[in-house]
Amino acid sequence: MSDNNKAREYTIERLNKNNLSDLDLLHRAVYRKNHAPGYYEKKYDTAYTGVQHIGYIAYDMQHAPISFYGVVPCFIRYGNELHLAAQSADTITHPRYSFKNLFVQLANLTFDLCRDEGIVLVFGFPSQNSLQAFLVKLKLQMTEMMDCYIIPVSFIPVERLVKKIPFTRRFYKRHEARVLKPYLAAVNGVENSVIKNGFAGVNRNAHYLKYKANHPTHVIKIGNALLWIKIRNGLIVGDISCDAIEFDSMMDELHKLAFRLGVQRILFHTSHQTQLASLFAERYEAIPSYYVLFKDMGSHIPLEKIKFTFADIDIF
Repeated sequence: MSDNNKAREYTIERLNKNNLSDLDLLHRAVYRKNHAPGYYEKKYDTAYTGVQHIGYIAYDMQHAPISFYGVVPCFIRYGNELHLAAQSADTITHPRYSFKNLFVQLANLTFDLCRDEGIVLVFGFPSQNSLQAFLVKLKLQMTEMMDCYIIPVSFIPVERLVKKIPFTRRFYKRHEARVLKPYLAAVNGVENSVIKNGFAGVNRNAHYLKYKANHPTHVIKIGNALLWIKIRNGLIVGDISCDAIEFDSMMDELHKLAFRLGVQRILFHTSHQTQLASLFAERYEAIPSYYVLFKDMGSHIPLEKIKFTFADIDIF
């Protein structure tokens, strides 16, 4: 589609399987680096929800991509009901077009598309740079800031340093696989802990976990606890299935494992009021993490009842 008022400057097209590769071009132009091959194709292939390719790309008059906004559909479970929702995901604009208001235009088009496709709720975790636009121009509602817990492990970030060099990166991957092998559980993810606590949260059924399997994560077992983790600039914990009585022993063993992996720290992000939030808050100091924003388009879910862990954020 074209914007009549700006027809001489740019055109706008809905995201589809034929223009997905343009996201790679735009990402490379803006950030001077590449994603892994097929990154965007996999990310926006959410056919398991019944809808996919929810977003818009703006092009200059030479048909070079200059801006993109997209959301990733999923389901939110609240009690026994499933609600088709979407996570606000990629916001990319070429610096030369940063004052054209493209982000707001593309976001509004995307929200209209969400309504047309039956998506009743959009949620997101914006950066400081885009927060004002989401709140003021796009009228999203903020319910909380998540908390981040950073647990020191080592003074030397071995894992981060060795991954900078291809030869040592390959060596580290073998070391990581060897250290993790006794802990690995043969599952793709962990049941959403916030739903077990009685809150609304992302529905992690088999289809969702298959979709997330494209990400380089692991599920490990320590005692009876299951942890969904990612090794990247630290040991990032996405979510935990654990009884409160074994939390301390589990964290002690996780700290030992993190040390053997050569990571500098363990990180966990969570909404407030959940059991995991309480367990971490009793033992570690919290720092402010992600803003939690919503655009409710007819879900009828009390927004303060929707909670998240880091496993629910698209970068995990």
